[in-house]
Amino acid sequence: MLFEDRRDAGRALAKKLSAYANDPDSIVLALPRGGVPVAYEVAKALNLPLDIFIVRKLGVPGHEEMAMGAIASGGTRVLNREVVSQIGISREHIEVVADRELRELERRERAYRDGSPSPQIKGRRVILVDDGLATGASMRAAVQALRQLAPEEIVVAVPVAAPQTCDEFRDIVESIICAVTPEPFYAVGLWYRDFSQTTDEEVQALLADARALHPSHEGSTEEG
Repeated sequence: MLFEDRRDAGRALAKKLSAYANDPDSIVLALPRGGVPVAYEVAKALNLPLDIFIVRKLGVPGHEEMAMGAIASGGTRVLNREVVSQIGISREHIEVVADRELRELERRERAYRDGSPSPQIKGRRVILVDDGLATGASMRAAVQALRQLAPEEIVVAVPVAAPQTCDEFRDIVESIICAVTPEPFYAVGLWYRDFSQTTDEEVQALLADARALHPSHEGSTEEG
């Protein structure tokens, strides 16, 4: 199965999530940038508010496509100890990469939120959406960070995933929805006709549209 693009994938994924439609205690959170067009269609179809949860991969120096971990909103850092040990990455190298990615994470928070507060997560069902799962490092970081905000339930939802990665999430979230789990998998982008990079401007436009549809959902993540 090939998706035309991320929005087409989002419409397909939404059909798998129909049980959550119109639920006042649920919110859709997208992992920018690629997860936003997918999540926009999910939120629109389910009549749920949409927001973002930013995660940045920590790439191995010199081999940035390989993840040695990830960081997420709220300061959570997840390291792949096996990769770090196997390649012999020093703590200094990890800190350099983490600092650089933290600056980009903070830039995106400012750009995408446009002054809007972070959403209230405590006691809600969070439907966490990305455009696919390969290793799952970024999504794991997002799940660990969200746990600190005390949601009632976390549902991870993606249009396509490596079968093994999809199965691994069954142990760390309440529900995992992978619309398609092809074997062999190879890479997320192979299952989209158009997998061109999502731009900051597209993210901003989709979030602004979503906020206009659900202006009342915003609220601080802080207690009290």
